[in-house]
Amino acid sequence: MKTPVAVLTPSAQRLPGVDALKALGCVLIVWHHLAFYGPMSDVVHTAAPGLMNWLYDYARMAVQVFLVVGGFLAASVLAPEGVAVFRQPGRLILRRYQRLALPLFVALLVTTLVAALVRPWLPHPSVPDMPTVWQVLAHVFLLQDIVGQEALSAGIWYVAIDFQLFVMTVLLFTLTSHAHRRWPGLPAQAGVWAVLGLAAASLGVFNRHAALDMTGLYFFGAYALGMLAWWASHSPRPARWLLAIAVLGVLALALDFRGRLLVALVVALSLVALQRSRPVRWLQAPWLLQLGQMSYSVFLIHFAVLLGVNAVVSQFWPTQLVANALGMLAAFGLSLLAGQALYLGVESRRRPARVSPGSGVSVP
Repeated sequence: MKTPVAVLTPSAQRLPGVDALKALGCVLIVWHHLAFYGPMSDVVHTAAPGLMNWLYDYARMAVQVFLVVGGFLAASVLAPEGVAVFRQPGRLILRRYQRLALPLFVALLVTTLVAALVRPWLPHPSVPDMPTVWQVLAHVFLLQDIVGQEALSAGIWYVAIDFQLFVMTVLLFTLTSHAHRRWPGLPAQAGVWAVLGLAAASLGVFNRHAALDMTGLYFFGAYALGMLAWWASHSPRPARWLLAIAVLGVLALALDFRGRLLVALVVALSLVALQRSRPVRWLQAPWLLQLGQMSYSVFLIHFAVLLGVNAVVSQFWPTQLVANALGMLAAFGLSLLAGQALYLGVESRRRPARVSPGSGVSVP
């Protein structure tokens, strides 16, 4: 897959390893869904149960990559030195919604059309029903899980979570900035202390209750680790930031060991190491940078591809192992191509001509 030079943004050159991590997370999420949805994985499971079970149980932990990277990029835009640099929080939130929503709506439209086409000849629970008006409205406002509406595509719960986390961070820094102006005795970096406090509450309380996983409170701890990783990467005195990462992570793991949290901690420390060390050449490979940059589009559109390929393979080769294994590989490759088309046709057109280091969407 050749990479057009125009696709590569400054984030690929200024933030080493970010796009590579997003690319890795994207691949794992797509394969997790390949193992989770559709009859092809059921056939392949009979020959490779260990691999399918691993993809089913562990590949989904790649979500932590996007949580941490999302916080890392948010800090780079909102408070690169721990102090808010934005003036219009409402406009910033609206711009974030637009960047997330437009490619999402295009992908959901494609997925709905594909589901309607395959529904008559793919009787499988992974095929979503025809959407209702309430479902559509819930998706428009990114509230489908909170209001109890069935998702129209796989994994789009994360889009809503990403938006919630961004809004929460903007509000934290807005409130602490106003408080600092009103009471100058407060430290200028009061926003950092607010982030640390909410991160501790998330890791110690909210993240231990599965019923809260439809809210950003459940995931804010990993997001905050990414923010701390940014500040550690760009501070002349990184020790205090690294200590904060270590204390938050170790105490949370000691309180309640969670594999997903361990992954988030490793990703945060890896981001710091990548920013503060000499560039690793293979992490700058053009194909890897492109895959990382279009990872959001791949994530949004891949379920439609999975439905289509599952329908074709199950119709003509319902039990043949080789055909179903090749079908899974084909679905992966076609997902990348479809994601590239969505990225070039929709997502990249919403970005400003001059892109800041943290302006990319970090969603699986």
